Amino acid sequence: MADEKSFLELIEAWDGVGVVVRYDEPTGTWIFIALHDDTLGPPVGGCRMKKYARPEDGLHDAMRLARGMTHKWAALDLPCGGGKSVLAIPGPLSDGDRRGLLRRFGELLNVLDGAYGTGEDLGTTPEDMRVVASVSEHVVGIHGIHGAPSDPGPFTAQGVFVGIRSALRHRHGSDALSDRTVLVQGVGDVGGPLARMISKAGGSVLVCDLDQELAFAISVEIGGKVVTQDDVYRTACDVYAPCAVGATLNPDTIPRLRCDMVVGSANNQLESDADADALAERGILYAPDYVVNGGGALAFTLIHQGERNVAELDRRVRGIGDALDEIFAEADAAGESPLKAAERRVHRVLQNAKKTG
Repeated sequence: MADEKSFLELIEAWDGVGVVVRYDEPTGTWIFIALHDDTLGPPVGGCRMKKYARPEDGLHDAMRLARGMTHKWAALDLPCGGGKSVLAIPGPLSDGDRRGLLRRFGELLNVLDGAYGTGEDLGTTPEDMRVVASVSEHVVGIHGIHGAPSDPGPFTAQGVFVGIRSALRHRHGSDALSDRTVLVQGVGDVGGPLARMISKAGGSVLVCDLDQELAFAISVEIGGKVVTQDDVYRTACDVYAPCAVGATLNPDTIPRLRCDMVVGSANNQLESDADADALAERGILYAPDYVVNGGGALAFTLIHQGERNVAELDRRVRGIGDALDEIFAEADAAGESPLKAAERRVHRVLQNAKKTG
């Protein structure tokens, strides 16, 4: 994953503000906090818990995800910087060991004193974040506000849904989902609500998940069909929506794709930026992931800032579709991939912030 680079080589090549590394001796876990950019505000990003082949792979993951958060916050023009944390566990932890690790992670956040705020991510749960929040105030998304939404997943799904409509408008001149097929890879907290939204709008849904029982249950609920992991990249569909792990778009999978567009919630879907050009060469429209998957981050940041009106939160999340309309149009005008247009959008926001700051 990290090209077998050492800790020192990864840090030497890092273009971010800095990294925090700690070894948690009681659980054998490496804790990595990558702080990429603080131009717009203190770095904020989720906490990922995962077993890696090498600790260095966990650091590499934190770095690339932190960079993605810089892009996400800037694309949404929100006052947060890019950061990410990874708890590189050696294997499954007992409940007691897990809670202990999370509390010690919270104590490390306190040492940083607001320089980084965290939240739920792949491998962690709202309950995990409540454990962290029991010792640290630097947790975003566990707001404890009566009557306010407590799950960012449906907001993220809503952002992907309007992103799919934007891509359909751009490619076909209509955002109608009738007679369109969407393959949702990963039907958990985001992919599940997304599959339901697509079905309700008249679209046909193909579902895939490592949890085959979950995939079957969702397919039965919405009248969809299950696709196996082995068949994802060779199954014909209008839209491929990766909503699980990243790097599913790479030199191995892109030649096999049988879709017109890619619009999903997974972070870092491209193995490298060159994969965006490879998609464009195949005529596959790619919606930059850090724009599409910003709905939950946007909604919960607004809640943190005091917004309580769910209708207003929905309206702001639906604005992701408008942003994509602009990105697709700019990419077409310049004859380039939507990723490059999105990166220019990010660059403009960061440069303006530096000028005014």
